[in-house]
Amino acid sequence: MRTDAREPGEQDGADTTVKSEAARRSTLVSVGVNILLTCMQMLAGLFAGSQALIADAVHSLSDLVSDFVVLFAGHHSRKDADDDHQYGHQRFETAASLAIGVLLLAVGAGMLWSAVSKLEHPELIQPVREIALWVALGALAAKELLFRYMLAVAQRVRSGMLVANAWHARSDAASSLVVALGIGGNMLGFHMLDPIAALVVGLMVSRMGWKFSWEALHDLMDRAVDEQTVEQIRRAMADTPGVQGLHDLRTRKMGDFVLADVHLEIDGSLTVEAGHRIATEARRRALLVTDVLDVMTHVDPVRVPR
Repeated sequence: MRTDAREPGEQDGADTTVKSEAARRSTLVSVGVNILLTCMQMLAGLFAGSQALIADAVHSLSDLVSDFVVLFAGHHSRKDADDDHQYGHQRFETAASLAIGVLLLAVGAGMLWSAVSKLEHPELIQPVREIALWVALGALAAKELLFRYMLAVAQRVRSGMLVANAWHARSDAASSLVVALGIGGNMLGFHMLDPIAALVVGLMVSRMGWKFSWEALHDLMDRAVDEQTVEQIRRAMADTPGVQGLHDLRTRKMGDFVLADVHLEIDGSLTVEAGHRIATEARRRALLVTDVLDVMTHVDPVRVPR
């Protein structure tokens, strides 16, 4: 016996709307900041002769591209279920996290290649002008503030995609710190520090890209949710009056939401209607657990000692 307390694809519309609006607003802020930083860093890097600052400008440009990926995914993930996507479109967010990760890997690889090429020909390294240092410090402050703002929004609406985008901004802040140190060292006469800073930025970007890609791939392969959430679902259903026990509780991620299926043990001497009513109540309680989108129940009749 399978029970459904709501129609397939039905979601908490208010939560979805709040999350989508928060994603759109925070991402538009990020777009504005990254457009400004990319232009400033690229122009200053070319004028001052700083490879590290140019690398940081490319990193800011990758942030800008990822912002548009987030806007695209946010638009599609809030669509209702349809004939082709009967569980909804929440995995657009997971796909966006994967795309951001792959983008970071590609950007990081390009930075590494450029930095290594420069280090192989140290005679081509030139002293960096002072303006590069001031632009790097300004970019550092702007990116750190952007990270704190975006992470606060992501945690408030519990969005994995927004968390990924926020930490992308933090990786930019960390890279700007490395760039500032490299430029400062170059200005003090240690000219090799500028391409070395670019190399470090490339490694940081590549590491972050690998992390996001790996996590998104696991979610796309139906990774189970954490043990704490599983236990909350189990307890909510086991405490339902009439449920004698449960087994084969399985979970998987659907974007930032959880899908589950479970076998409920119910007194076999009850009528089908009574068993259905108990299973429906157990499912309703499970749906109250944070981020649980849907639960499929199967009733197993058991003997209850009299």
